[in-house]
Amino acid sequence: MAGEPTVLVVEDEPAQREVLVYNIAAEGYLVQTAASGDEARLLVQEEPPDLVVLDWMLPSVSGIEVCRQLKMRKDTRALPIIMLSARTEEVDKIRG
Repeated sequence: MAGEPTVLVVEDEPAQREVLVYNIAAEGYLVQTAASGDEARLLVQEEPPDLVVLDWMLPSVSGIEVCRQLKMRKDTRALPIIMLSARTEEVDKIRG
């Protein structure tokens, strides 16, 4: 996937994932998708994207845990991550 920057969208809700993919692709990015944290970790390991758009609330492994694991690894520490969440509490914003 040389050329355009790649974005990995990690979202378990199909309708939300579709909207994100449509809008990001419309801006000229190549988009990969994952419906779970486990799938996201595998995709990042196989071919790291230029950016991860990561839902906070995912089944089994939360987005916050995926983020923590990626930031602990030397090879993905600098990978930009945008967290998405329906959470509105200040403590959640700080945690994210």
